Amino acid sequence: MEIKIVADTTIDLPEEILKQESIETVPLYINIGTQSFLDKIEMTRANFYENLSDFPFHPTTATPGIDSFVRAYQKQIDEGATAILSFHISKELSNTVDVARVAAGRIDKVPVHVIDTGNLSMGTGLLAQLAYRMAESGEKVEEILKAVADAIKRTYTVAVLDTLEFLRRSGRLTAIQFGLGSLLFIKPIIRMQNSKIDLERIRTRQGALHRMIEILESIQPLEEFAFVHTHALEKIDQFKTLVVDLIPPDKEILTGEVTPVIGAHIGPGAFGFSAIAAR
Repeated sequence: MEIKIVADTTIDLPEEILKQESIETVPLYINIGTQSFLDKIEMTRANFYENLSDFPFHPTTATPGIDSFVRAYQKQIDEGATAILSFHISKELSNTVDVARVAAGRIDKVPVHVIDTGNLSMGTGLLAQLAYRMAESGEKVEEILKAVADAIKRTYTVAVLDTLEFLRRSGRLTAIQFGLGSLLFIKPIIRMQNSKIDLERIRTRQGALHRMIEILESIQPLEEFAFVHTHALEKIDQFKTLVVDLIPPDKEILTGEVTPVIGAHIGPGAFGFSAIAAR
């Protein structure tokens, strides 16, 4: 059985990993005023974050069309897929997974299993990699889906945001039930696990960093780990030195730069991690 992996571009796995593991990605859209750009294709991460504060309109985002997913699934079938696993950002953040499900319903040659990861960024990426490794080892689709469903409950993405200003601009603050006022002057921590979003108020950057390390300590031991950031590699370098004893020593530790589709809401300068806790 040839099991293939498809995902949307919020997966945030490095390009070399996507190629190595033959993971097909379907781009979301970034809209700036009346202009629309395909994520990663027509709008690079560097261009987006370097110009985010100066765009004439605050960017909005949009899901791919149904046909985009149908084409991605059909491509995998043409390349020999006998089953497809399609991984997506949490429905709490985007209706991309719903579009993928409609597209999957139009495929009748092979089964397409659409997965709401309940997470984002490298949280989704780590789950897709779990599926890929199991498929490479010859596991059946049913066993992979069972393992992924179990891992979703133990997958965390945690990041310190540089500011809440971009959440305010995008209208997402009300969605996570926080007001404004003095919150614009704090260093918030956003955490997502199993479709649940938390936003924690921390008064200083040092306090936020300390709190993020506490969270990482609380979910030990780990099966998988990756760093994530929005155009903030220097912060990741600092963070690495502080958590080296808390990450799996026998794993290749990836670093993913967060897609502009998510970065439009959280802004540049955010950094943190995604991880799958051990059972």
